[in-house]
Amino acid sequence: MTHSLDLTAGVVTLTRALIDLPSESGREAELADAVEAALRALPHLTVGRVGNSVVARTGLGRPERALIAGHLDTVPAAGNLPSRLADGSVHGLGACDMKGGVAVALRLAAGILEPVRDVTYVFYECEEVEGDRNGLARIGAERPALLADAGLAILMEPSDAGVEAGCQGTLTADIVVEGARAHTARAWQGVNAAHKAARVLQRLDDHTPERVVIDGLEYREGLSAVAVRAGVAGNVVPDECVVTVNCRFAPSRSVEEAEAYVRGLFPEYEVRVTEVVPGAPPHLDRIGGLARALGAEPRAKLGWTDVARFAALGVPALNYGPGDPSLAHTAGEHVPVEHLERCESRLRAWLS
Repeated sequence: MTHSLDLTAGVVTLTRALIDLPSESGREAELADAVEAALRALPHLTVGRVGNSVVARTGLGRPERALIAGHLDTVPAAGNLPSRLADGSVHGLGACDMKGGVAVALRLAAGILEPVRDVTYVFYECEEVEGDRNGLARIGAERPALLADAGLAILMEPSDAGVEAGCQGTLTADIVVEGARAHTARAWQGVNAAHKAARVLQRLDDHTPERVVIDGLEYREGLSAVAVRAGVAGNVVPDECVVTVNCRFAPSRSVEEAEAYVRGLFPEYEVRVTEVVPGAPPHLDRIGGLARALGAEPRAKLGWTDVARFAALGVPALNYGPGDPSLAHTAGEHVPVEHLERCESRLRAWLS
């Protein structure tokens, strides 16, 4: 059974309806069906589907095209369903990350019949899990023309209803410390790799991450140990210890430069890079006009978002959405009604 979404309802009502349709990553089909059905009922839009991602486009022949995107999935629930309205905010799973932003985009798609620029609306699956399942990446691989003809893109990531430009890149690597195995009763006959790993951890603790200014925006880099693994049994001296580090790097670095940077910090160890994803430059020369129209002073995005996927396609993008990003994935997640209304009204004015 396909649930019905009323896109003419107010943004608060629509946000609550979206929250009350659970859509944990990998289980977005029910919500995608509802979004697709609601958009197909609108004659001014052409609607397509790729997996559990829905793409709706105007085709007015305008000289410019904008793209507005939001993901449908959430992390697992934490006792925060169903939705509720209290203290001027909508509370519930995914309220700010990002069903509030999706509600704003759906309201725009339904309510603006003749925008001054053509618009592509993208509602996609599996943003909260590993990148090879990401719905936006799948659309880019299978139907890139749906994304690449946009002049700029707006990702409805929670940003306190402000503009966050670009994003950091991210790299994960294993630092491998070698030792020699021995029985713990004769520990002196071995070399304890876990003990030796203290040097790696100390180097990380002593490290001062760089602050990189691009277009006047400061991107603060980070290098952190996120896991330490060693040992095969309680009576065996570990012959290997692996320290997993995560590096968040400024978008001025290429992935090759980021990898060289991390390897250069640990030259005497084997460094196994397991994942590296580029960031996105702020492109203030191309998104500055939109930021001004939204009434927001751009800030650097400290974190990785799908704006990097748009950057890889040559489409400048920014993060703009209702809600405090620090509340994402928490049991107390909520989005202020004022943010919902502000984002909708300012985007509506820009498109109209």
